[in-house]
Amino acid sequence: MNLLIIIGVVAVLVIWGVSLYNNLVKLRNNRENAFANIDVQLKQRHDLIPQLVATVKGYAEHEKELLIRVTEARSVAMGANTINEKVAAENTLSSALAGLRVSLEAYPDLKANQNFLQLQNEISDIENKLAAVRRFFNTTTRELNNAVQTFPSSIFAKMFGFQKEPMFEVPQEERAILDKAPEIKF
Repeated sequence: MNLLIIIGVVAVLVIWGVSLYNNLVKLRNNRENAFANIDVQLKQRHDLIPQLVATVKGYAEHEKELLIRVTEARSVAMGANTINEKVAAENTLSSALAGLRVSLEAYPDLKANQNFLQLQNEISDIENKLAAVRRFFNTTTRELNNAVQTFPSSIFAKMFGFQKEPMFEVPQEERAILDKAPEIKF
């Protein structure tokens, strides 16, 4: 009788452990899938940047340094391999693009150019889609992090190499811009 109780308890513990492990794997896979959705939007964004830079070049010759920074940031972002490298590289690219947007306000002819307007609309659309998929990515990351950090799944997380993962956050430079009240001109 005691042997049956011991076997029953061990079986329950094994099933419980397998369930916790499977949940951690599912959460990690959900996070990776969420980042794959971000990758699709980033690819479109990366494809549009050379067109934007080419359109702006004729108007903003003295903004060369800024255009070079955007181009270099794009190259680094395209060369990033891991999720964490991509997050860091994309934050740098977002900052460079934000600087470009601010700089271009000084070019009324450019802002009226059809090609530029179309590119600006496409990039705006992609940025909105990126914001949505980043929110989803951060939700899946939060769920994984909660499972990795809460007891008892934290025990299995440590045993099997699961760890807290970073969120896809707005870089500090861009956060300062977002914290400022918008300037309205008539």
